[in-house]
Amino acid sequence: MSDNPYSTAVLAWYETNARDLPWRRPEASAWSILVSEIMLQQTPVVRVLPAWRAWMERWPTPADLAREPSGEAVRMWNRLGYPRRALRLHACAVAVTEEYGGRVPDDHATLLSLPGIGAYTAAAVASFAFGQRHAILDTNVRRVLARAETGIQYPPKTQTKAETALAESLLPPTPSVAARWGVAVMELGALVCTARAPACADCPIAGQCAWRLAGKPAHEGPPRRGQTYAGTDRQVRGKLLAVLRDSVHPVSKDALDVVWDDGVQRERALDALVSDGLVDPLDDGRYALPG
Repeated sequence: MSDNPYSTAVLAWYETNARDLPWRRPEASAWSILVSEIMLQQTPVVRVLPAWRAWMERWPTPADLAREPSGEAVRMWNRLGYPRRALRLHACAVAVTEEYGGRVPDDHATLLSLPGIGAYTAAAVASFAFGQRHAILDTNVRRVLARAETGIQYPPKTQTKAETALAESLLPPTPSVAARWGVAVMELGALVCTARAPACADCPIAGQCAWRLAGKPAHEGPPRRGQTYAGTDRQVRGKLLAVLRDSVHPVSKDALDVVWDDGVQRERALDALVSDGLVDPLDDGRYALPG
């Protein structure tokens, strides 16, 4: 298969333990896979599943989404968080519709050129939708490879060239197998080699894991702090957007002012939403979703 010392064990584990997710099924379209990858960024599967199903029911193709204003994508995004992803998906749908006849392109370089598509998403869509051979490095994969190969508990905060080179060196040579390996090691990180409580007893490569064999040395880098939400500008932005999502009409400034007592923070959050293109200020002083 390759010089990858883990592929046989990880692929066998995946066959038995993989979650049945709709975007992994053989009938899943490239568009549905692209949508899932954007939604899954910084958001757990349990929250993404209902949002993905609702999104695909309403917009089963890029052209379906492209026909609607971008504000509807923001409204449909609901409470998934990081709502700029909705704008990027809408811009991507418009580009796919106008430039590629409504079909998600299968070329990796072309995928990279689409709005809102970065290196990870391009590799994931090329692999999972089209069975190609690309190194896929999300948080889960980076953690598995850091432990198994490098012998450290957590990968660096910022992805390094060494990580990319390592991931590429472990790719099985057959494209379809490499694509399967990509999703399998990702699933291993999500279900077994988790950040806080790795289940090493259940890991198919525990006997080869450099970190476990070294006695699981503690992380020596900067302290890893969980993201806070309460009281942050993110929370305020979410509350402001919720008012706009819940209204079919533009809303008055008074309706936005009541969601947060700290006026300085509230105005800063509102200004950021306008700057990000998530909120449109109207000439009459009201506010609306874009489009």
